[in-house]
Amino acid sequence: MTRTTNTMAGAARAAAAMLVMLGTALPVAAQTNLIGYWNPIFHEDVDERIPGPSIGDYLGLPITDAARLRAEAWDASILSIPEHQCKPHPSTYGFRGVGVLRIWEDRDEDTQQLVTIHTHIAWQEQHRRIYMDGRPHPPEYAQHTWQGFSTGTWEGDVLVVKTTHLKAGWMRRNGLPLSDRATMTDRFHRYGDVMTHVMIVEDPVYLTEPLVKTNGFLLQPAGTMTPYPCDPVIEVVRDPGFVPHYLPGQNPFLGEFAETYGLPRAATRGGAHTALPEFAETLR
Repeated sequence: MTRTTNTMAGAARAAAAMLVMLGTALPVAAQTNLIGYWNPIFHEDVDERIPGPSIGDYLGLPITDAARLRAEAWDASILSIPEHQCKPHPSTYGFRGVGVLRIWEDRDEDTQQLVTIHTHIAWQEQHRRIYMDGRPHPPEYAQHTWQGFSTGTWEGDVLVVKTTHLKAGWMRRNGLPLSDRATMTDRFHRYGDVMTHVMIVEDPVYLTEPLVKTNGFLLQPAGTMTPYPCDPVIEVVRDPGFVPHYLPGQNPFLGEFAETYGLPRAATRGGAHTALPEFAETLR
């Protein structure tokens, strides 16, 4: 009887241990493997992302008056001055740009716990670290960088990332700015060999409501990545210290987009209200 009782007790302990192991393993098993090389597939907003948006095209974007004023002063030739030639995209735009995306992990050597997920986009070597070990974000006065400070968590099989401490950047490549108070939430969804990246950008200075964009990627099993060195040069001889720009009301190209596509100028100037059906009624 004693032997039987001991056997049953041992079996119960083994079963309990198995349940504990399963309980800790199930969340890990649910985590999606994002490691690999991913090519952007540009199913979304291809004209905006490849040739680039037109000057004055702010259709449907929830921008503030301050953002519009900054954009109307923008001159594309600013990208030719040495100080701007080698700038990477900030993480609030990088996933919409060109270049292969590589994702890999760092794990603790002893515990094998996930510490960091890295994303690296080839163009201008946009390297981002997503901390997965529960560390807090630094204080507001800490350094701001192009990729910001990112922490991640898993919601089922979806990687959710919160990013703060970004340098002042841009939401679109036609002068629409983002301030250094902007924050971003990413969501990485994998469906077989396809990954959808959802980005939600908030900025109390230049956005009146969150800006939501999605970007598609296709897994490349034999993918590779090469370095992207960049050395600035003098492309155009200018007076020392000159920065290309337009003064308010002097940009001659702001109306070209509306004229080319036969759109009301008021609609192209953006603002959250221009994306609503009610706005169309005001144009009749």
